[in-house]
Amino acid sequence: MKKEKEQRSKVKTYHFVPNKYGRELLLDIGRVEMLNHYVLDPTLHQLSFYEILFIEQGKGVFSLDDHKMAISPGTIIFTSPGQVRHWDIEEAVKGYTLFFEKEFLHLFFSDHLFLYRFQYFHQYSRPAEMQMPEKDFARCLKLVHTIEQEFSSLQNDSSHLIRAVLYQLLVVLNRYYANTYHLQTDTSIHADFYRFRALLEKEFTAHHDVLSYTKMLNISQGYLGKLCKQYSGRSAQQMIHQKLISEIKKALFYNKSAKEITYEFGFSDPSNFNRFFKKLTGATPQQYKDQL
Repeated sequence: MKKEKEQRSKVKTYHFVPNKYGRELLLDIGRVEMLNHYVLDPTLHQLSFYEILFIEQGKGVFSLDDHKMAISPGTIIFTSPGQVRHWDIEEAVKGYTLFFEKEFLHLFFSDHLFLYRFQYFHQYSRPAEMQMPEKDFARCLKLVHTIEQEFSSLQNDSSHLIRAVLYQLLVVLNRYYANTYHLQTDTSIHADFYRFRALLEKEFTAHHDVLSYTKMLNISQGYLGKLCKQYSGRSAQQMIHQKLISEIKKALFYNKSAKEITYEFGFSDPSNFNRFFKKLTGATPQQYKDQL
């Protein structure tokens, strides 16, 4: 048990290498089976950037935070910065990894909410993966191949072409993901909902109630609640609580104490934190840690 706790406190972080190609390019692509670093790392690790994995062959389990997902041909996995992960491979995995820094898209779209418009990134209440039919999976791989081909012969305007293809791929994937989990697919309306998602990522430790967010967004609670129900199928308060629980579980995974979490996440005292956690998960923080 002591060894497991020490391993949790030493989670590796992989950072993006921006000048790999002799110029700054904040996106990269590679074959899963040919990369020797983080892609199939069986130890605990996390990324500081976004990644989309396209599994063509293989079998096993991929763990992301406390969610375990089965790997099989046609699986697409979405990961966001800071999620703790590891691989448990049963049969050799082959496919593509497409990874990028958020600035790669922000430089092009000048929209700081851009990545929050896609349902699969910064997702803490639904799966971070989906299984696609062979025909649809092949359609997405065609776009991946276009990006791969551009990397084989980079030119001064390659970043523009790659961004354009990536944008198309992200939208197509968002449609499939939303249809798979019965979510709203439109990425161009309801900016206030995206503003709420972005704000929640920054303010969840300090603000646990809907009123605080509506004041910061300058909108009514009823309006925000309507948007959240329409777009996510959950209330604004449920989204806040789910974000909190997701991050608290990560803190417990790192073996932080109830006192540390109480201070870090803005609870009034440890007993209040314990009640909150048990109400939403059905287990005490200590019971959850014992199951890890």
